[in-house]
Amino acid sequence: MKRGKRYKEAAKLIDRTSLYDTKEGIGLVIQAASAKFDESVEAHIKLGVDGRHADQQVRGAVVLPHGTGKKVRVLVFAKGDKAKEAEEAGADYVGGEELIPKIQNDGWLDFEVVVATPDMMGVVGRLGRVLGPKGLMPNPKAGTVSMDVKKAIEDIKAGKIEYRLDKTNIIHVPIGKVSFGTEKIIDNLHTLMSAVLKAKPVAAKGQYLRSVAISSTMGPGVKLNTAKISE
Repeated sequence: MKRGKRYKEAAKLIDRTSLYDTKEGIGLVIQAASAKFDESVEAHIKLGVDGRHADQQVRGAVVLPHGTGKKVRVLVFAKGDKAKEAEEAGADYVGGEELIPKIQNDGWLDFEVVVATPDMMGVVGRLGRVLGPKGLMPNPKAGTVSMDVKKAIEDIKAGKIEYRLDKTNIIHVPIGKVSFGTEKIIDNLHTLMSAVLKAKPVAAKGQYLRSVAISSTMGPGVKLNTAKISE
């Protein structure tokens, strides 16, 4: 991959062979962020599991204390009183069956999170081929299938993120913006790591936490010392 001049300059700040303590590593990510916009900071967590096996899946959700810095648009599938509750709680879009053709045929995807009440999952299930590959299918483990739509929406708007393994058994999630500064990003990272460690499957053998790296949107990755991840 061809890298730009800014990236190459930023990469000089980081020793690729080193494992950094959390505070120093996050400080370097912030220092290396040179884009003209407020870059997101992401965590990349490699786990010693095999996600192809159902009993080794790692998936869940956690509310970051300082949020992600991103405005999240929420679509809620609900009807009756629950639809009204969703609107009052600040959902960006609320609907039911009438939204199926809009999403399926028109390619409407102007939302980042989908919430559904359990009785609407039959309807939402018909969108599996569209929402599934994009990681947008509501899921009880992530708290996005719930009768308590008010709490689900409030948590999402407050900074709730969903984490799940990709095909290479790595979790990729946003943990803030460069403008947050070191301390807030550390808080968010610690909250995320605590959730991921608690989610360790019983079937996982050997070393669970293989590696943790953080990076900004346009910047190079920084590897953290997993033994000192809580410092």
